[in-house]
Amino acid sequence: MHIRAEPGQVAPLVLLPGDPGRAEFIAENYLETVQCYNRNRGLLGFTGKYQGNLVSVQTTGMGAPSAAIVIEELINLGAGSLVRIGSCGALSPELEPGDLVLVQGAVSLDGTSRQYLEGKSYVPLPDWKLTLAIYQEAQAQGIDLRVGPVVCEDAFYAGQAAGSTFWPELGVIAAEMESSALFLLGQLRRVPTASLLTVANRVGEPHVNDQAAFQAGLESMIGLALATLSKE
Repeated sequence: MHIRAEPGQVAPLVLLPGDPGRAEFIAENYLETVQCYNRNRGLLGFTGKYQGNLVSVQTTGMGAPSAAIVIEELINLGAGSLVRIGSCGALSPELEPGDLVLVQGAVSLDGTSRQYLEGKSYVPLPDWKLTLAIYQEAQAQGIDLRVGPVVCEDAFYAGQAAGSTFWPELGVIAAEMESSALFLLGQLRRVPTASLLTVANRVGEPHVNDQAAFQAGLESMIGLALATLSKE
């Protein structure tokens, strides 16, 4: 209904940026023989080759409701491994703009997960093997990663002040909006998922303070995710 592609147009390996501009950037700068299979609703989707392997890059939009729709439809179209490549706000004082976060688990405060679970408690976790593969590839490339849990919410601005001191005390290192739904659907649909994030700012700050560091982090994250998927 939303990703208007035919079976076979979506590769088994899929990167999931939230931003359509980031999807287009990856298609233009990292992939060869690229085909655009979706432009509907601005949810840009591309399939191309990276080091000889077919990879798709699919925009999810912002937030768990949009991401869940995209993820469900990708799985129906044959996606086999899904890696979110997004941005986050730092909660840990040790994180700076441009740092990379490999998500270990998600505190699901989003309504999408709650609706899928019918209000039951659950701990959304990524696929261990895929997450470990990203970590090992980062080590091989000498890329620094911070591994830890994140908190996922629906209302971007409502949560900017609330929880900024509470969650770090429990070891939660960053805030974002999509990983909980991704991990939950991965478990429900038996599809490996992982989430790799670039720190944009500190939670509560109104803008990206260091755009150059953020862009460098994004490019490092993209290269790391592609290198990992090319070996899957």
